[in-house]
Amino acid sequence: MKRSAPELPAAIAYPLAALAEIAGCFAIRAWWRLGASTLWIVPGIAALVAFGWLLAQVETVAAGRAFAAYGGVYIAAAVLWMWLAEGHKPDRWDLLGTAVCLLGATIILAAPRGS
Repeated sequence: MKRSAPELPAAIAYPLAALAEIAGCFAIRAWWRLGASTLWIVPGIAALVAFGWLLAQVETVAAGRAFAAYGGVYIAAAVLWMWLAEGHKPDRWDLLGTAVCLLGATIILAAPRGS
């Protein structure tokens, strides 16, 4: 059954989805690798569900195209997380790689396509 929910612009959905995905993965990592309480799994799963829902709100003919373009935004968010949450400043290679990925995401989303 197709749901007819209003779509969310990629410029809004992608950053929110990246935040949700990183938060969810970090919560599970905190439990598994850092010895945090098993209760961390609950918000982790909730964040990953929010990630999936947000990504599904982007209107596109091909889901794979939306997922591929999101990958560039996710990489930028992960590098930002590394810097702000983990205290590891990105080096020039992190920044160059991020720029290349964002350029790729822009090409995927903005390229003119025939019908």
